[in-house]
Parts: sequence; C-alpha cells; structure tokens
Amino acid sequence: MNPMSVCSSSSSGSWSSTKAWIVHGIVAGVAIAVAIGARVYLGPPKKFRSRVVGIIPARFDSSRFQGKPLVQILGKPMIQRTWERAKLATTLDHVVVATDDEKIRECCRSFGADVIMTSESCRNGTERCSEAIQKLEKKYDIVVNIQGDEPLIEPEIIDGIVKALQEAPDAVFSTAVTSLKLEDAFDPNRVKCVVDNSGYAIYFSRGLIPFNKSGKANPQFPYMLHLGIQSYDTGFLKIYPQLEPTPLQLEEDLEQLKVLENGYKMKVIKVDHEAHGVDAPEDVEKIESLMLQRNLS
Repeated sequence: MNPMSVCSSSSSGSWSSTKAWIVHGIVAGVAIAVAIGARVYLGPPKKFRSRVVGIIPARFDSSRFQGKPLVQILGKPMIQRTWERAKLATTLDHVVVATDDEKIRECCRSFGADVIMTSESCRNGTERCSEAIQKLEKKYDIVVNIQGDEPLIEPEIIDGIVKALQEAPDAVFSTAVTSLKLEDAFDPNRVKCVVDNSGYAIYFSRGLIPFNKSGKANPQFPYMLHLGIQSYDTGFLKIYPQLEPTPLQLEEDLEQLKVLENGYKMKVIKVDHEAHGVDAPEDVEKIESLMLQRNLS
C-alpha cells in the first residue's frame, strides 16, 4: 500500500471532518446570535415590570365619527369620562392623553389631564402610544392603551391586563375578552378572539371565529369578544412601528394581527364586562341611558 495514499486519505478524511465542524460551528454561531437577538426583543425582562403608564390615544378626524373624543356625555366630554375611569385603576402610576389635535389638548388640560402631542401620521392607537412613550420624561416598563371611546371602562380590567402581562414574562402584549352576544356574531365592528389552553391569543377576526359548517352561530359555543384595551411591554412598543404591515393585519384591519404574525406572544384574560363603546353618534344616547341607570352621572 502506498503510504502517501494512506496519508492522503487520512488527511482528506480529517479535513472533511474539520470542515464539517467548521460549518457546524458557523451554523451554531448564527443560531446563537439569532437567539441572542431575539432575546433582546422577545425574551423575559431582567426585572419585574413594575412601572406602568396609561395612555389614552385620541384623534379628532375619525372617519366614522368626527370629533368623537369631545362629544358630550351627560355634560362631560367623552375623553374626560374615560380619563376619570382610568385614574381609578390601582396599577397605573400615571395617565396621559396622546393626541394630534389642539382642540382635544385644550379640552384635556381644562380638566387637569396631562397631554402629549403626537404626529398626525400615526396609523392607529398603538403607534400613537409608541410615539407618546418616547416623549415622556419618566421611564415606564408597561404601557396600557386605553380606548378613549370606552367611557365606562372598568378600572379592574385595566388592572387585570397589567397583572397578566407582569405574570407572563414571555408575552409582550396583553388584552381582555368577554362573552360575545349572539346578536353581535356577524357584526364586523365586534372583533372576535380565540385563545389557546394557556391563555395566549391564537387569532382575532371581524368575522365569527371559530366558524362551523352550518354557517350559523352556535348558541352553545363560548364565543369571545375582544375589548379594545391592551397593554404592551415598553421595549416591544418602541419597535412596533418598525414592523412592516402584515397580510392578515391588512385584510382584517386589526393591528393585533401584526403582533401575532411576527411571532410575538399575547396574553389574554377573560372578564365579565358589558362592552359599551361609542362607534357612532347614536351610541351616545345609549351610553347616557346606561350611566343614568347605574347612577354614574
């Protein structure tokens, strides 16, 4: 046997093995780098998320109801009603209004609310909250997006989604659902939600989900209605506007879907709450009647 052939073969085998280890090392290195990068955005925080701010996004030029935040509800602007309810939540260290409109700013200042002016280019409440948090002097760990058209929001729900996010370090987002009324099953303004067995969101839709073969709502099924209130990890909220719009988000016109489509986890709590949002002018009379019944004037 030619010693050179043995040596060559051995060397070749050794080199092949070495190359395999190099490739393996590179792949492993890339995987570690990706994991480290993901941990920065997705991983659990190093400390308890304790500092919490509530932000009420408010814009004047709503396509469905222009000037909605300023509409009078039993003698007070709706934005004031929402602010007063939010101030009752025990988990919020501070509550501010984020708006792009001077009339709303002056109104809020008249009843003592802090106001952050934001850009007219914000496409939704989440982006407005993202801009506002970067303009606040103090630093916060959690931001609660409180819908300004829910003047009867319960402070306990605000506290509930904050605690849910604090207790789920793998989540960057939390929100609430309640039981869906059958008459609202096919109303596209009533957003539906499904969750997994651990209480994390699977999907949101303007259509009825889940949908069965009969094409009708099943009165025995516990459909869930999404409530607009939601909270975010501040680190995630800062990168949210950088995420490109996603197909499901665009098709359903639901910002929560961009969060899910990008692989982030969203914690969902179920609450017993009668949703009373103001979507159209005719909803104001309903809200006022309900407030009088509950002696909340």
